[in-house]
Amino acid sequence: MHMYMHMVKVISLSEEAYRLLKSIKGNKSFSEIVVEIVPEKRDIMELAGAFKENKDYWEKFDKKVYSYRKKAKLRDFKW
Repeated sequence: MHMYMHMVKVISLSEEAYRLLKSIKGNKSFSEIVVEIVPEKRDIMELAGAFKENKDYWEKFDKKVYSYRKKAKLRDFKW
């Protein structure tokens, strides 16, 4: 088991991504699930050009994410 308490980061997920992670989470933390499903090392060059085929889609997606972030309210985090 990994220790996650040393650093906490806040991330944004789409409703779909949240729902998918929650559906496989069980009794594990979201951090444990992400560590399990994301490969340890990945060559960044595998992703080179991955978005260029659907450039219009990703530009719209980026604008939508930015608009959601502007509307987001920060929550207080207490230990």
